[in-house]
Amino acid sequence: MEGLIMKTNAIAILKELCLKQNKQRYPTIPDYARVIHSYTDKTANGLTKCIIDFINLHNGQAERINNTGRQLDCRTTFQDVLGRTRTIGNIKWIKGTGKNGTADISATIKGVSVKVEVKIGKDKQSNFQKEYQREVERAGGVYFIAKDFDSFYNWYFEKFEGYGK
Repeated sequence: MEGLIMKTNAIAILKELCLKQNKQRYPTIPDYARVIHSYTDKTANGLTKCIIDFINLHNGQAERINNTGRQLDCRTTFQDVLGRTRTIGNIKWIKGTGKNGTADISATIKGVSVKVEVKIGKDKQSNFQKEYQREVERAGGVYFIAKDFDSFYNWYFEKFEGYGK
């Protein structure tokens, strides 16, 4: 049964988990007044949110890693002698301080360091990301490439909950 991918409605299960936790945390709020999260795995941001919330709802710890730099605005706006508004200068990008190729999600699940790279559609790993994956695995961590929430959900239970063994 190893390697078998079961089709699930993982997003519906995630919504139920979220609602259940919300009811436990805020028992006095009536059901009609509760916010029901909407989840999607059709976009990279949506899939990332699904995975992070799922791990956190299962007593893990997960967070998004952002390695883009930051924008530095070196422009100045002034009025010239004719009264016209002028802008001079430029916008620069300062390199991020993280490691090139770092995964989108960093998590700890049952004491194991887990890195999850989110890839939607035809998106593929860069050479930096492949090297980062090798480094994580060489150090004893776990690396997973998530293309949709169903595959992540099945991988999670196979890896951490023991079904499929």
